[in-house]
Amino acid sequence: MKMKRILLATIILAASLIVCSGITLAGDFATTDECISMCKKAVAMYNEKGEEATFQAINDQSGPFVWKDSYVFAMNAENGIILAHPMKPGLIGKDLLALKDINGTMIFVELLKAAKAGEGWAHYMWPKPGEKQASKKASYIYTIPGTTIAMGAGAYE
Repeated sequence: MKMKRILLATIILAASLIVCSGITLAGDFATTDECISMCKKAVAMYNEKGEEATFQAINDQSGPFVWKDSYVFAMNAENGIILAHPMKPGLIGKDLLALKDINGTMIFVELLKAAKAGEGWAHYMWPKPGEKQASKKASYIYTIPGTTIAMGAGAYE
C-alpha cells in the first residue's frame, strides 16, 4: 500500500512538472493580441519619431519590435515591397508578391489585400523558427492612415 502511494505521488509530481513546463513553453510564443499591440506600437513610434527612426528600430534584431518568436516588419501597402525587416535584412527592397506557402497561398498577396483594406489578417503555412515543417501562421497587418506604410507581425496558430 505504501509503495502504491509513493508511485501515485511520483506520477502526480511528474504530471505537474510536465504541465508547468508546458505553460512556460507556451509563454515563448507570440499571441495574436501581441501582434496587434506591437504593430500599433510601431505605428505610434512612426507618428512620433518618423520613418527613419522607426525602420531603424524595426531592423534591430535586439530592438523593441522583436519578441518571443515574432517581430514587426514594414511593407509598402500599395506594392508589397518590404521596407524594414529585423530577421532578414536582405528582404528589404524586395517584392515578395510571388511567395507561396506549401498550399499555394500567395502570402504577400494576402497581406497586401489586408493592408489595402486598412488592416486585417493573412493565414498561411510557415515553418516555426528552427523547424523545416510548416505550421499554421496568421499575420496581422495595419496600414498607417494617410501613408502607404503597413506594419505587420505574425503568430503561429
